[in-house]
Amino acid sequence: MDRTVRIIGAPMDYGANRRGVDMGPSAIRYAGVAAELETTGLEVTDAGDLQMPRAEERDPEANQLNRGNAKFLREIEDVSRRLAREVGETIQEGVFPLVLGGDHSIAIGSMNGSARDADLGVVWFDAHADLNTPETSPSGNVHGMPLGAALGRGIFGEMDWAHAPRVREESVAYVGLRSIDDRERELIQQSDITSFTMSDIDSRGITTVVEEALDVATSGTDGIHVSLDLDWLDPKTAPGVGTPVRGGVTYREAHSALEAVSSRHAETGVLRSMDVVEVNPILDEANETATLAAELSASAFGKRIL
Repeated sequence: MDRTVRIIGAPMDYGANRRGVDMGPSAIRYAGVAAELETTGLEVTDAGDLQMPRAEERDPEANQLNRGNAKFLREIEDVSRRLAREVGETIQEGVFPLVLGGDHSIAIGSMNGSARDADLGVVWFDAHADLNTPETSPSGNVHGMPLGAALGRGIFGEMDWAHAPRVREESVAYVGLRSIDDRERELIQQSDITSFTMSDIDSRGITTVVEEALDVATSGTDGIHVSLDLDWLDPKTAPGVGTPVRGGVTYREAHSALEAVSSRHAETGVLRSMDVVEVNPILDEANETATLAAELSASAFGKRIL
């Protein structure tokens, strides 16, 4: 890549069901993400963190909806609007936005900012589908809803800060799903989203699956957003996440996947924005998960063994 990368911290944990991911951006920085990116020849700047009140200072039920359940929705709307503006302005300047979370609800702002003036494809590396809405969510935790929000599903279709009209189902691809609730399974089966589960990776290999996911996300779009949830990896490899699920990808598979993203960008210039989410230092071991987040970010931007 020949662009400057701007690191944007979004230390939000309003969407999660346990505390700690608000410290994710600091942990990833401490793990040396800027230095990792600079080894690829990129210029790296850091915009710092978006400022936000602590969850303890807010009432999660203060902005409840007439239908459905979504905790801290007022706070998540505020952060999403500000993050979308930051991401959109960064792209307009010709700089690449790398957003460090925070819980996965930050992706609402990341995608809205990136899709502000472009048809956006999405590759979603995650154990979970994150397709719920306030009407379908069993918990009300918005980190299980960002794709549902961006696609305008349910009541999110009435919220201009959440719905990203230029993100379409047929341009979204999941990679590595393995923990889906019954309602989400129905939603996925009834949608135009392409889904690759861990079984697909087991039987066909990570590189083949990621290449096909990239084909989906790049078809008919102006660029892609990559959303990397660290719980996509096996918890033995990435222990510092709030919702670990056994049976995830290995260390080497994860790097191969992000290297495939980088290779596609080198060929076609498709990568437009990226977020890295759900690193929880409280649950981590010697900052291992944050270090992995930094390494994988560098792989997405071209770092190789040789």
